Amino acid sequence: MHEMSLAEGIRGIVEDAAIARGFSKVNAVVLEVGALSSVEIEALRFCFDAVMKGTVADGAHMAVETVAGAGWCMPCGKRVSIAQLYDPCPECGSYQVQATEGTEMRVKALDVDSATGSVA
Repeated sequence: MHEMSLAEGIRGIVEDAAIARGFSKVNAVVLEVGALSSVEIEALRFCFDAVMKGTVADGAHMAVETVAGAGWCMPCGKRVSIAQLYDPCPECGSYQVQATEGTEMRVKALDVDSATGSVA
């Protein structure tokens, strides 16, 4: 389950930010997750809750913003929307579509209790 590793990486980012910015409580972690990232959101939520126990983000809400999938079609040279990796180009039907957006996952923001407010 790679979601556990992802949740542990999020914990590291949150803990590093807490040290750098001096906050002691995280209310919410906002993530951007690409539609093509192969991340199972419900599994990530479960792992997130488990790995945040005893940290500054214990009990924090995990919010997810989805980034749509897009790619570049080599034969027709167009930027196209794609719902899944290896989908054909909706313009020409070619399967030579290279994903350009929607494969990422990142911590977008933290909602924290402190004078610093939201941390990106």
